[in-house]
Amino acid sequence: MARTPIWKSIATHLRDEIAAGQFAQGDKLPTEAALAARFGVNRHTVRHALGALAEEGVVYARRGAGVFVTQVPTDYPIGKRVRFHQNLTLAGRVPAKEILSLETRTVTAAEARALKLQAGAMVHDYQGLSLADGQPVGLVRSAFPAARFPDLPADLHELRSITAALLRGGVADYTRASTRLKAKLATATQALHLRIAEGAPVLHAISINVDVEGVPVEFGNTWFAGDRITLTLEGE
Repeated sequence: MARTPIWKSIATHLRDEIAAGQFAQGDKLPTEAALAARFGVNRHTVRHALGALAEEGVVYARRGAGVFVTQVPTDYPIGKRVRFHQNLTLAGRVPAKEILSLETRTVTAAEARALKLQAGAMVHDYQGLSLADGQPVGLVRSAFPAARFPDLPADLHELRSITAALLRGGVADYTRASTRLKAKLATATQALHLRIAEGAPVLHAISINVDVEGVPVEFGNTWFAGDRITLTLEGE
């Protein structure tokens, strides 16, 4: 069995400590010499680990000053209400959406079950990035019933908000009917979009959202960067 490179193990330890709140946003990390002594390695190995964390956006270096924490995880509540912009704003972050692709295609079997559609029905397939303070925190893929929301693609391009686009499509309110969470390791493509290392931890949320009458309006998959988002369960 292949062994994990030492520098990757050190990066994981530091990433986990930052995520756990041991270091706050803006805090200076211990020096390379101190980290080398702690982990029993040379400074080159520590520098490799810190470089990987810098590429992920977890830390940044200031010449002559040291290495500092870029950000700490954002609390993101998982409850009945599904409001990305509101959740991030309440957490003190600036939310944004970036559309990666938007197409209309035939529903898959899993989407048909979730959205209660017939085989052969059409859905709008939305793929995008959710950002906080300009940093990617979630990779999103959602399917919407095309027959019910014929103008949704144009509305999403214009409004850059699923909530606003659904409101224009006649959905005054919608809630989360179910959510399943899985721990995963980022694939190469997911890592590229989220600006994290391949194999870094991600949280996969699979959700079905319904209107006030309980009719499904969205079947969504979101892959959250594990060290940038802390999912919290809200009481109903």
